[in-house]
Amino acid sequence: MPDPHYVLIGRISAAHGLEGSVKVRSYAESPDLFAPGRSLRAAGRDGAERVVAITQARAQGASLLLSFAGVTDRRMAEAVVGWDLFIEKRVLPALEPGSYYWEDLIGMEVLAVGGERLGRLESIFRTGSNDVYVVTEAGRELLVPALRSVVTAVDLAARRMVVELPDGLEWS
Repeated sequence: MPDPHYVLIGRISAAHGLEGSVKVRSYAESPDLFAPGRSLRAAGRDGAERVVAITQARAQGASLLLSFAGVTDRRMAEAVVGWDLFIEKRVLPALEPGSYYWEDLIGMEVLAVGGERLGRLESIFRTGSNDVYVVTEAGRELLVPALRSVVTAVDLAARRMVVELPDGLEWS
């Protein structure tokens, strides 16, 4: 669902219990985005969409357990496993300069400082100290640390990122 008015904030990874709760992998920095009373847009891989209203939320390890209005049993929860959860961009806090939403970066062409094309930014993951950009090209992966000293330019309009690769960084 590439809608510029919405931001991907999580994915439903499993049903939990018998009363319709789901386990969610959060991509959001703040758990407040999953507060009870908030409505989210949910989208399945088959193109199905619906609005879900959160009735309960709690942390469970690295995941969240959510309950949605109208999802009252395990069968209903299993039907939405794999669905992505989106929030309207307008309700998010303003970003600091030089900060970006992951979905705005994924798919960008990545170039080295000298202009050499490295590949496409396929995905992003968090580490304890910084995010890491997964750049792919011809079946190979390059893990690029998302640091200001490495990422020298981001052009959202041109869908292009320029990086200065640290010594020793190699394709896998």
